[in-house]
Order: sequence, then structure tokens, then C-alpha cells
Amino acid sequence: MAKIQLDDLDRQILALLQEDARISNVDLATAVGLSPSPCLRRVRALEESGIIQRYATLLDPSAVGLGISVFAQVTLDKPTEAQLDEFERSALARPEILECYLMTGEADYLLRIVVPDVPAFERFLRQHLTQVPGLPTSDRASPSSR
Repeated sequence: MAKIQLDDLDRQILALLQEDARISNVDLATAVGLSPSPCLRRVRALEESGIIQRYATLLDPSAVGLGISVFAQVTLDKPTEAQLDEFERSALARPEILECYLMTGEADYLLRIVVPDVPAFERFLRQHLTQVPGLPTSDRASPSSR
């Protein structure tokens, strides 16, 4: 990927695309004061350089049945490189986990979890999150604690 030096027009284009990725090239060009062809060339250069990685659609969580958003801190028993990698692989495999951040301080990770309701979160916590290898044994759910 070619590196490009961002100027004010590139920054304006990026800001507008972050606000509305479906904006037409003509409307984008008008908003930044360019004609459509140079505007499209700039957008393509931003894509080819990797500055624009992809386009995504943001959903209303409650409209798709995911009305509960929970932030959870996770502390691993021995946060070695292998254990961090294993935890991240496990987290990426769960559709309930939308975001997973490696942290400094007392917690190793901060997770953003979305589920339909509180009982669904409790099931996810007991059946999945607390069963991930690397969590301290005292944090794991056991059949007797249910």
C-alpha cells in the first residue's frame, strides 16, 4: 500500500465519509469544493493506501433484538503472549463480543458485549465467557454455582 500525505481536502473527505459512507461522489465533491473526477481519485487513493480500510453499516441494536450493551473487564491468570492470543481468538469467535480492547492496569481486557436481554447476558457469561481458558479458576462458573 502506498503511503500518502493527508492534506486538508483529504481530511474533509474522510470526515464526510465517516459521517455518511453512502454519500455520492458528486455530493462529496460539492461538499469539499472539488469536481467529481479529482474527488473520486482522492477517495481511491485513500482506499489504496489503506487509510480507508472498508465501509460498514451501523445497525440500531434494539431494532435487531440486541437491546442490552454491557462492558466487561477480564483479567487473565497469567497474561503471557500465548494466553493473550488464545483469549483474543476466543473473543473473536463470539458474535456477542463486538469490541475487545487490550488494557493496562488491573484488567487485561475490556469487552463490549451485546445481547437481547439480561438473561441472555447471564447465559453468555456462564456458558461462554467464564469458560475461556486463562481466567482465574475462582472466576469460572461451576455447575454448583448456577
